[in-house]
Amino acid sequence: AIDEYKPLDATTNPSLILAAAQMPAYRKLVDDAVAYGKKLGGSEEEQIKNASDKLFVLFGAEILKRIPGRVSTEVDARLSFDKEGMIQRARRLIDLYKEVGVGKDRILIKLSSTWEGIQAGRVLEAEYGIHCNMTLLFSFAQAVACAEAGVTLISPFVGRILDWYVANGDKKTYEPSEDPGVKSVTKIYNYYKKFGYKTIVMGASFRNTGQIKALTGCDYLTISPKLLAELSKEHVKLTPTLSVKEAQACDLEKIHLDEKAFRWHHNEDQMAVEKLSDGIRRFAADAVKLERMLK
Repeated sequence: AIDEYKPLDATTNPSLILAAAQMPAYRKLVDDAVAYGKKLGGSEEEQIKNASDKLFVLFGAEILKRIPGRVSTEVDARLSFDKEGMIQRARRLIDLYKEVGVGKDRILIKLSSTWEGIQAGRVLEAEYGIHCNMTLLFSFAQAVACAEAGVTLISPFVGRILDWYVANGDKKTYEPSEDPGVKSVTKIYNYYKKFGYKTIVMGASFRNTGQIKALTGCDYLTISPKLLAELSKEHVKLTPTLSVKEAQACDLEKIHLDEKAFRWHHNEDQMAVEKLSDGIRRFAADAVKLERMLK
């Protein structure tokens, strides 16, 4: 798919790695990761952890041979509430990339957008020059905190927001411009551009091409091969719906969030609270499955 659509960047997560690791074509990467874990030794648990990290990096390195930009590699979701643990694991992944000849400029470390994850991102960016991609981002509070932390990139989720509203409300279909996920990313984009934040907004988790087209003009979009295939069949001229000029004219007010304010504002958004915890649980479950497979 990468060879076909030639994206600038690519992203991985535990669920995608788990699926790919089960394909015969990638058996050698799994074998290499297991051999690496055994070579480092230690308890079985340590060997599996090392093999798992190595597998993520081996997949990332393979992807980087095919793209000009950066690959995103995720820190274990089970560390989502452990700031120091995330910092340590991120540095370990960067070291593993270095061992295979990949510099940190080509890596984005993905962290859950919990308060602890966002503060880990702040430290990694400022003290270690490690670029972070804040994932599982559903609330405006998360986006504001990420901007204030000075992270490289955020991945606000569009499709999962829509999923929640469809599952929990009476309305089952939305026009793209009325889609709650699209509206969420639009507001975040406008806020970042109005107040001059350098953090890249990368809309993610799309369910249909309408959502993608409604966010034309966003800094980056991360799109699945299936939806790229659908888009490639369309021959329509798109006009950007998001622009810096319009963002600067919007009437959003600047806010500052310390930990208490962040937790309150995020907690006020039921969808975001539920989707963040659900996303962490799902990624953690897939990490466990991957470890079982390596074991």
